[in-house]
Amino acid sequence: MAGEEGDDDYMGDLSQFLPSDLSTSSEKLPRGTRQPPQQQQPTKLGNKAKKLSWKEQRESDRVGKQREEDERTKASLEKAIPDSNVGFKLLQRMGYKPGSAIGKDNSGPTEPIGVGIRRSRAGLGVEEEKARKEEEELERKRRKAEEVEEEFEEHQRARWKGRQLKSHFYKAEAALVQLEKREVVPEAKNEDGDEAEKEEEEEQIITEEDLNDILMKLRDEHLYCLYCGCQYESLEELTNSCPGLHEEDH
Repeated sequence: MAGEEGDDDYMGDLSQFLPSDLSTSSEKLPRGTRQPPQQQQPTKLGNKAKKLSWKEQRESDRVGKQREEDERTKASLEKAIPDSNVGFKLLQRMGYKPGSAIGKDNSGPTEPIGVGIRRSRAGLGVEEEKARKEEEELERKRRKAEEVEEEFEEHQRARWKGRQLKSHFYKAEAALVQLEKREVVPEAKNEDGDEAEKEEEEEQIITEEDLNDILMKLRDEHLYCLYCGCQYESLEELTNSCPGLHEEDH
């Protein structure tokens, strides 16, 4: 009986009720270990395109139809008017020849008026007015930028001219001191005094009249020209050899 019960105990071997892949894998694992969970296969739903809503689909269809219609319109406009066209026949009966101008004495246009496709709901002239205002605004900004640039360049020129004027004046003044053989006793100054002197020299206003006065004094009293860089022996030699009083003359 024990042997018969063993043969009839079909629940003792559960492997026959498991799938073949599970039973095989379970047989290969050591005793006492757990079966690792199987990884789920990725679905292919992510590769599918996102479905558009009914509003987006309707807008997409409308834009597509308009594009197709525009292409058909442009294609028809590029074609020449066939001879079977009623209006073209009437023009030919009135003496029109293809390629010639229309109107009295053939003074009219030779090409038909261009056709532009409009999809905007704005009234006629609105887009042209908007474009005109944008162009005027760009022109205004361009002129403003040119004015600012011109003012900056003028300021730079005036600043450079002022520095050059001071430099020539100080050189002429030094030459005059040397020709008059005056002794210049340097004063002892600290760093604060030097900085104060530099600021005073920068703030000192020297005009072209001041420079002309000291240049004339050098010429009249010492026969010396700052820009020639030499002292002449006589007034006649100064008059004949020196081109003029100013730097531009040299």
